[in-house]
Amino acid sequence: MKMNLKKGFTLIELLVVVAIIGILASVVLASLNTARAKGANAAVKANISGIRAAAELSYDTGSTYAGVCAAVATALAAADAAGGGATSAVAAVNKCINNATVWAAAAGLKAVDGTSTAWCVDSTGKSIGITTAQFTAISLTGPVLCP
Repeated sequence: MKMNLKKGFTLIELLVVVAIIGILASVVLASLNTARAKGANAAVKANISGIRAAAELSYDTGSTYAGVCAAVATALAAADAAGGGATSAVAAVNKCINNATVWAAAAGLKAVDGTSTAWCVDSTGKSIGITTAQFTAISLTGPVLCP
């Protein structure tokens, strides 16, 4: 008795395996994009929070916050780069305001984090996520600084 056994996979079996691999790859890529956005948001928060130390060093040398925005321009630029600049979640580059007694700085996050589209720090010690409307409202008058 002679048996004709063919070794290998059928076309259907191969297509099923390729489809499963494709589905798994798309799930992994979606997870990586989320991780990248969270990493970019962490970089923005770190750069913006580092501004506080630079602002206090600037105040220590002159007993005024008048030159804070110029002193932290590099850190704001780094936060912009991490957050995607004009393509950030807040659709703005950054904001820094100061006078002799107070200062505030904010930059857009790469992706919306809860309801926050930007990260803000100020001379009162706040370091907080803010919305686009709050980002626009940052000023030296009225409810000043980080809301």
